[in-house]
Amino acid sequence: MAFSATTNGAEIVAAFPAAVAGKTILITGPSIGSIGSETAITLAGAPIPPAHILLAGRTISKIQPVIDAITAANPSIKTTFIALDLADLESVRKAASEIASAAPKLDILINNAGIMAVKDYTVTAQGIESQFGVNWLGHFLLTGLLIKAGVVVKGETRIVNLTSMGFEIEGIRFDDYNFKEGATYNPWIAYGQSKTGNVLHAVGLTTRGFTAHAVHPGLILDSHLLANVSQDMFADGFRIATEANGGVPVSPETPKTLQQGSSTTLVAALSPDVVAFSGTLVRDCNVVKPEDTKVHARDPALAEKLWALGEELTGEKFDF
Repeated sequence: MAFSATTNGAEIVAAFPAAVAGKTILITGPSIGSIGSETAITLAGAPIPPAHILLAGRTISKIQPVIDAITAANPSIKTTFIALDLADLESVRKAASEIASAAPKLDILINNAGIMAVKDYTVTAQGIESQFGVNWLGHFLLTGLLIKAGVVVKGETRIVNLTSMGFEIEGIRFDDYNFKEGATYNPWIAYGQSKTGNVLHAVGLTTRGFTAHAVHPGLILDSHLLANVSQDMFADGFRIATEANGGVPVSPETPKTLQQGSSTTLVAALSPDVVAFSGTLVRDCNVVKPEDTKVHARDPALAEKLWALGEELTGEKFDF
């Protein structure tokens, strides 16, 4: 089937009904009006819906409208709210335990939550630059703990990491991921580092036998992710992206609706055709050739180095 940048999420769900029917799915960051909520609600509209959708986020107030929409779409779907603050590893540990209690096995794990271009230098509860901590490290720990608990299973669970083409801006600053404790901080370079982390995480999971993809959903102007990004910040982002591209101007993306933005996530989560390409980037509903992805986001050696850093920062050993 041919899908593209303009494909709606509902079209993907309709194309792969067996991949949705009766499944147990966890989505992080599904607050109302986000790509995550659109993904959840679209899955709920399947002819034979998922059996259980778990929604993990910071506050129930922002997720209750999504739970209500799922129930309205199909009251047979079990929905579970999981309190999760990715900026605090202790919250991640508690959430992982609650998920394991609520769902013995996940069919699909969508690491959707994220923050973007945080203007001022901030850190997580454990002192990690916030974008690196929330976008990558929190999900690294959550996924690893769910694997340890037997909830995420090789050959059975699909793992989807939301990234961004922002990964092209910057690789992992292994020796200075905290930007000299903020002295050299730039919101876009920090964002790029975190998004590279999401792609390399998928590479590292694939090396260990899991099915994992990184997804670029596109430019979604309706998403709350952009709420605090001014036009001046966008202009600065394009300047930095152009510099990272060797001075060649980066073409602006055509904006997508939330429905179009959910479609690539759903391709990675549902399509049988992408399984053979585990560890790759998926964009506009299609797998991106590895050679078209910057080396700093696909090199297995860098993925292993990042995995080791994740173990160091979380104090967890993930030998799978």
